[in-house]
Amino acid sequence: MQEARAAVAAAFAQIAPDIEPSELTEDARLRQDLDIDSLDLLRLIQVIADTTGVNTPEDDYRQLATVGGFIRYVASHG
Repeated sequence: MQEARAAVAAAFAQIAPDIEPSELTEDARLRQDLDIDSLDLLRLIQVIADTTGVNTPEDDYRQLATVGGFIRYVASHG
């Protein structure tokens, strides 16, 4: 799980560098709390795929609504 957390934090740092690491709490919602739009979400998904090999089909995007959901998804599919 720690590797997934680090991968997600690194992806956020690359795609949304204005977000402070302290804002990446488990319950932080990507759209509402972190202002991640759909294009940023697609970029995050691509960075995760490139760095971890975890590919996310469109049907699974709903599982990525929070930082914690993103981390759990990467951990369980990596």
